[in-house]
Amino acid sequence: MFFIGAAAGFTSSLLSTLLLTTIILLGIITTLIVTRLLSATILKGVPSSFTLELPPYRPPQIGKIIIRSVFDRTLFVLGRAAAVAAPAGILIWLLANISIGDSSLLNITADFLDPFGKQIGLDGTILLAFILGFPANEIVVPIIIMIYLSQGTLSDITNLSLCKEIFLQNGWTPITAVCTMIFSLMHWPCSTTLMTIKKETGSLKWTAAAAIIPTACGIGLCFIINTVSKLFI
Repeated sequence: MFFIGAAAGFTSSLLSTLLLTTIILLGIITTLIVTRLLSATILKGVPSSFTLELPPYRPPQIGKIIIRSVFDRTLFVLGRAAAVAAPAGILIWLLANISIGDSSLLNITADFLDPFGKQIGLDGTILLAFILGFPANEIVVPIIIMIYLSQGTLSDITNLSLCKEIFLQNGWTPITAVCTMIFSLMHWPCSTTLMTIKKETGSLKWTAAAAIIPTACGIGLCFIINTVSKLFI
């Protein structure tokens, strides 16, 4: 919306590809840097080994594969997602529909977060949307739109021109768009991912680290981008 503009056809496809590739490369580079720093600090001297024993080859049993996929994978993941999504859905509805004076709790909370959000190139609404989007990152943009439009329910606008107009009316700039993309790339994982990390590692420490490290990277990078941009704008 902010960088490709009205470009259409091949040009639009090329620009979209370049933009997405840049974001992916940024994620890879950041991962390598953080990995190097962790290996030289808190993980220094910790032995690292991985052994994978290949099972004997047998013809696949379609029935067992389907059953294991449904029960061991799909239902298990859905169960973990629902355990967080249901309370979060109730919380979002309450915040959007309970008002104090002329403002909903959602808007009051967004205003409270606004000073910090502005320091990292976002605003309180965007920051609150990421927090409430903890069950699933897909609901971040609908929450942003819901708060901007002062609605009581989630909504998704598929018309990008209208969506951009809403963002512009609420103070978005190209720097806001850049920082939002960066923070989308680098912030805490969704609830299901963190629950999986806890299950696999059996450690609250490493689960917390998996949330804190990318979030710190995102906040730091957004702060740098926002601060540097003010020197030239």
